[in-house]
Amino acid sequence: MTTKQSDDEQRKLQAFVSEYYGRLLASSADLKTNACCAGGAPPPWITSRLAKVHPDVASRFYGCGFPIPQGLRGATVVDLGCGTGRDVFVIAQLVGPDGLVHGIDMTEEQLSLARDTSGWHAERFGYPKPNTVFHRGYVEDLRSVGVADASVDVVVSNCVVNLSPRKDLVLAEVFRVLKPGGELYISDVFVDRRLPPEVASDPVLYAECLGGALYQADFVSLARRAGFLDPRVVSTSPISIQHDEISSRVGAARFSSVTYRLFKLDGLDEQCEDYGQSVVYRGGIEGAGSVFWLDDHHAFERGRPERVCANTSAMLSSTRFAPWFDVIGARETHYGVFPCGPTMAAAQYASSGPASGGACC
Repeated sequence: MTTKQSDDEQRKLQAFVSEYYGRLLASSADLKTNACCAGGAPPPWITSRLAKVHPDVASRFYGCGFPIPQGLRGATVVDLGCGTGRDVFVIAQLVGPDGLVHGIDMTEEQLSLARDTSGWHAERFGYPKPNTVFHRGYVEDLRSVGVADASVDVVVSNCVVNLSPRKDLVLAEVFRVLKPGGELYISDVFVDRRLPPEVASDPVLYAECLGGALYQADFVSLARRAGFLDPRVVSTSPISIQHDEISSRVGAARFSSVTYRLFKLDGLDEQCEDYGQSVVYRGGIEGAGSVFWLDDHHAFERGRPERVCANTSAMLSSTRFAPWFDVIGARETHYGVFPCGPTMAAAQYASSGPASGGACC
């Protein structure tokens, strides 16, 4: 399914990636391709928080999207591969002074900057003390940095899972630390085919977020095996490789920045099933006053009932989103397969759907 690497090869790749981001890159401008840098305009509710991030932190940001979900007030969040902490400091504003954000990274040079600016950010946010904690560790082993079972509301990751040689362990660890109803919200680089070994194991291509990119079907398979039974695509944007030599080396493979949300929920079906349920969005989520987008084909307009499958109903009623949704109908009578196309609101507001989060430095 995915390229197999020996333990020694995996360690060498990890060491090279740490060196690449810790010492070889002074800023995102030093990347050879645009795969590991977010482009497009974030929504206003993120932009206003980005403006409060220290410029030294922002200049050393390497990501391919904006995996910052809504409804985080008071939450405990983990950022996998946080780097200098740009997303951590944005999320710190969203969770508020009573929330907590853990940043985890294997590169000490980046963590040092994050730690050095923690107090500065807390003061800028008007908090009595920092609500951020940074740990040096590996995303494949969250236990080693003290993240306990079922202790986290949301895990985010911005263009980092592709850099892990053991993506199966990353997903298993995330599932372990999430509370029931918790969510993994991830933006990463994906590819339209399985890459040959000489591409997948090339150190520079790996560090540039291309060699470790997963074929999407393989990612979905890994996610389901970890326990995330219904991965949902939020947005997709193509990546253009504007580097002749690297473009030649990857050949015809086509890469995209994709944002996924995956919930830790018991009882999800393997396909969309119809139990006669509808949901109504009450409104009130910041950044979604009139329309809330769950994924790229499920939008909910305030006050407008929408027919949904049982999985979508659970994602809105058994997670942190429950206070903003009313569910009509119980999961009692089964009516067969649910035709899971766009909701009425998604069809109506398609032109203003989720931000693309594409990469275009």
